[in-house]
Amino acid sequence: MPKVEVLNIKGENVGEIELNETLFAAEIAETAVYDTVKNQLANKRQGTQSAKTRAEVRGGGRKPFRQKGTGRARQGSIRAPHYTGGGIVFAPKPRDYSYKIPKKMRRKALYSVLTSKVNENELIVLDELKLDSYKTKEANKILNNINADKKAYVVIAENDDKVYRSFRNIEGCNVEKANLINVYDLLRHDKLVITKDAINKLEEVFI
Repeated sequence: MPKVEVLNIKGENVGEIELNETLFAAEIAETAVYDTVKNQLANKRQGTQSAKTRAEVRGGGRKPFRQKGTGRARQGSIRAPHYTGGGIVFAPKPRDYSYKIPKKMRRKALYSVLTSKVNENELIVLDELKLDSYKTKEANKILNNINADKKAYVVIAENDDKVYRSFRNIEGCNVEKANLINVYDLLRHDKLVITKDAINKLEEVFI
């Protein structure tokens, strides 16, 4: 089992923790990670893009000039796509981009990313994360103490309003409950800051 040191909010080493092999020592599956991220981004799309076809734009009901005798190519409407103000060919319409991928693939991708965080020394384990007040300044100080001042993904076991509201104003920093973490957010942050309780929660939910 992989082992990592446990820090307190002052950045001091207060012990060591053995990580679960299933979560943090898995085989890296790059294809599963790619497919999962692609799926997440597709599911986030609003799908509200819309443009008008030649049948929907206003005007163009009258034939612009007679069929023969002008020397010009025949035209039926000034709202054809090649005219200014004309309709759009294969115009995009509102649609649902979301789709499902297998649960096993999502799990495999999550295990892969968590393992890569350990391998690349981007995992920081805290003994606990408690704040006495709503202070972004205090949250910043904690991240500086543990060398996670750039794009930190803070994972906690349960809802903690003081932690959430203190960290949310820090640029590039996100706070999430352990049971709601996802592959895309793990990848787009430089550091994974997680409490010991949150690791236990991960084992309950994802194994």
